[in-house]
Amino acid sequence: MSTKVIFSGHDSFQCRQLWLKKGFDFLKENNSFNDENAVIKLGVGKNMVSSIRFWLRAFNIIDSKDIPTEFGEKLFNKDTGYDPFLEDEASLWLLHYQLVKKGYASIYSLIINEFRKEKPSFNKDIFLNYVKRLAENNKVWNINENTISKDFIVFTNLYGRNTTSREIEESYSGLLTELDLLIVSGKGREEQFIIENNEKDRLPSEVVLFTILENQEYGNSINLNALEFETNSPGTIFALNRKGLLNKISEIVNTNDNITFTDHAGIKELQFKTKPDKYTILDNYYGK
Repeated sequence: MSTKVIFSGHDSFQCRQLWLKKGFDFLKENNSFNDENAVIKLGVGKNMVSSIRFWLRAFNIIDSKDIPTEFGEKLFNKDTGYDPFLEDEASLWLLHYQLVKKGYASIYSLIINEFRKEKPSFNKDIFLNYVKRLAENNKVWNINENTISKDFIVFTNLYGRNTTSREIEESYSGLLTELDLLIVSGKGREEQFIIENNEKDRLPSEVVLFTILENQEYGNSINLNALEFETNSPGTIFALNRKGLLNKISEIVNTNDNITFTDHAGIKELQFKTKPDKYTILDNYYGK
């Protein structure tokens, strides 16, 4: 985990369903979040304006200067974007990946890449104790227990499905709820969360391949263990078990002539004769 951590910036608002598109379009129309009329143009409260800006950065839709990124343009451009209204679950997986990999909102990389490997089943108190322990060993971390607690609630609201809710709209309130990545059980003090490694049958192999091609740590031959266990690997970010990862690799190999999977003397590797362009993979998936 990097020495700089951010557990605030969203004003305790989870990212709402249309905020990313709304914020992206707002900037494309040459507006600024610092404008006095930003509240009126976005149709939200002042604190929500700063929250929208935070989430756009956290999901890698804009950079630190509020300029749309290549990924932001590819997904949300109103004329050429893959899926501006996030109707395809693949888009949610891509957003999840960007949120974790970007690391701007620290809690997502921390939980997905590290914490859940130590504590497969957890609650807010367990996570708070984990962060406090890390902070003791990393003196540059400036943490506030109340801030981390609020950030954890935003995390669970973003991913979790409220199984006790009578209102369907409430149970699907989180932007990334449909991924079924975070399993919620119990309530109140008995509430527990689990991120379980499994096959993730609904995760498109094109999304997995995109994340592999994006990873600058990977060469033309990538060991299966690296793909399964390393930080920001597809196995880690998407919570894939070995069977699920091998299923995705099989789909990738079967649909790409320049990619093979070898198993020699127990050494399992994904190999590229030539690496395809990462966005060409998504272009083909979205039919662009």
